Amino acid sequence: MNFSVLLSVYIKENPQYLSQALDSIINQSVQASEIIIVKDGPLTKELDEIINQYNKNYQFIRIVALPNNLGLGKALNEGIKHCHYELIARMDTDDISKPNRFEKQLEIFKLHPETDICSAWLEEFEGDFNNILFVKKLPEKHNEIMQYAHYRCPINHAVAMYKKSAVLAVGGYSGFPEDYNLWIKMLMNGAHFYNIQESLYLCRFSKDMIKRRGGWKYAIADIKSQFSFYKMGFLSLATLLYNIIIRITVRLIPNFLRTFIYKKYLRK
Repeated sequence: MNFSVLLSVYIKENPQYLSQALDSIINQSVQASEIIIVKDGPLTKELDEIINQYNKNYQFIRIVALPNNLGLGKALNEGIKHCHYELIARMDTDDISKPNRFEKQLEIFKLHPETDICSAWLEEFEGDFNNILFVKKLPEKHNEIMQYAHYRCPINHAVAMYKKSAVLAVGGYSGFPEDYNLWIKMLMNGAHFYNIQESLYLCRFSKDMIKRRGGWKYAIADIKSQFSFYKMGFLSLATLLYNIIIRITVRLIPNFLRTFIYKKYLRK
C-alpha cells in the first residue's frame, strides 16, 4: 500500500531533532513510498546540511523548497501538491514516530476503506524519550469524534494519516488553527474519522509552549476560529458562546493556572 510522508521544516528548528524525526520515519516496520520535506523558507546551514545528507542517502526523499516562509498550513498545502499517493502521513520535524505507527494506520485503511483520516494517541515527553509526562487521548469512533470536535480538536495532527482527495475536497489547510479548521471542514463534508486507541507517537513537551499559548493574541484567534465554525453550521449558538468563554478564560489566566488546567484536564 503506497503512501507519502509529509513534513515541513523552518529556520528555527533543531537540527538534532530533525535527524531523530527522519530516522523514526525511515526505521518503520512498513517503509514509506516517499518522504516529502517542505523547506518553509530559507533554513540554517546546519538544517540544510542534514536535509541534503538524507536526500543523498535515501532516494525516496524529495525536497520542496519555498523561497519565503509561509507558515505551516500554507507550506503543507504546497507539500500536498507534490505527494504522489492518495494516503499521506503527517509528521512534525521535532517528534518521533513509533516503529509500528504506519503499519497500524495502514491496517485501518485496509480494514475500513471508508476511512478518510486515521490518527492515534500520542505521548508527550520532556528531555529523554522515556520521560513521558502526559498521554493525549482522543475518542475512537466517528460519531464520538464528531461530538468531541464541537468542543476540542478531535485529531492529533502530527500523527494523522489522511486521504489526499478528502483534504483537497475542502480546499486544504486554512484559517487558525490550521489543523482544527481542516478537521471541521472535512467533517462537514462527510469525511469519515477514526482514532487508534494507543499511542503511536512521541511529542516533545515544553513549559514554554503553554506560556506561549496565553494572551490576547491567542484569545482573539480562538474567538475568530469558533465564529468560523459557527458560520459553517457546525456549532450551535449556545456551544459557540460556551467555547468562547472557556477559551478566553484559559488564554488570559496566569500561566501557572493554565499549566495546571493543561495537566489536570487536557491530558491524562
